[in-house]
Amino acid sequence: MPQPDSVQIVLASRPEGRPSPANFRLEHAPIPTISDGQVLLKVLYLSLDPYMRGRMSAAKSYSAPVEIGQVMEGGTVAEVLESRDPDFKPGDIVLSHSGWQSHAVASGSQLRKLDPASAPVTTALGVLGMPGFTAYAGLLTIGQPKPGETVVVAAASGPVGSAVGQIARIKGARAVGIAGGAEKCAFVRDTFGFDAVIDHRDPDMAGKLAAACPDGIDVYFENVGGHVWDAVFPLLNTFARIPVCGLVAQYNASGDFPGPDRLPVLMRQVLSKSLTIRGFIQREFAAAQAPTFRQEMARWIADGAVKYKEDIVQGLENAPEAFIGLLEGRNFGKLIVKL
Repeated sequence: MPQPDSVQIVLASRPEGRPSPANFRLEHAPIPTISDGQVLLKVLYLSLDPYMRGRMSAAKSYSAPVEIGQVMEGGTVAEVLESRDPDFKPGDIVLSHSGWQSHAVASGSQLRKLDPASAPVTTALGVLGMPGFTAYAGLLTIGQPKPGETVVVAAASGPVGSAVGQIARIKGARAVGIAGGAEKCAFVRDTFGFDAVIDHRDPDMAGKLAAACPDGIDVYFENVGGHVWDAVFPLLNTFARIPVCGLVAQYNASGDFPGPDRLPVLMRQVLSKSLTIRGFIQREFAAAQAPTFRQEMARWIADGAVKYKEDIVQGLENAPEAFIGLLEGRNFGKLIVKL
């Protein structure tokens, strides 16, 4: 009988603009062996997230890029197959960062045990994981919404945006979401409970947003950029706060951005309106806030204050096309690959 092997998806080439399937390559490799202090993992679920587009580029960023021929990185939920760490045993389900592959080796210190009885394990990649924490830490630490204020967030049907709006409402603020298409907008309004939702495909998106924010915008949680920012910018109130966690509309861009230099206009408004614009990476806040986040979010989910949606794709071989679709907004909810 042939020995089973590990299936991996590696970076075959760096994309110019929009990624294509040719930028990825499926490979097979022997299942690795483990040493003392390590565990062998079988990946069950892989998270697909917009930040991965940056890892495909060699441009300088806050993290090193994935090298050509290297396994694409990503958060995972995995089962322990073998263990040489006394804190883990075969059958344990863990949160890991094993990347786009079916098997991986990790040190016990890199893992967090999950309890399948307390919540579906996939939530560790979404509402109870990095996306949910991004929303929680960015909104509450930088945005600081107050009762009666207006909070606007784009990509409101996604894992970060949906959590931002729901947490804003928990804190007593109005939540205005921006999403793409009638189905997503209806879900954001009817299931996630936003006060208003605007379709970014609407030709009068800017006018509709202004009508939904009659008292202006106090917090804009930026994760998209592009024409959404253009519509939000004139509506920002004095002392508005703008947490910036992503700019997905720009991730596939290459070269210089076209058009006039609008930085002087931006800076004049930053000064005259006393705006706070703060970029952040969620791990900056993890040590101090992650335990509290997991407790509070789990309680909010249990009492129905926060709801979530997952978009699960079957098969590691379908990860590249699913990821390309993510960058184009084709997913509906937290995008996860089931291996």
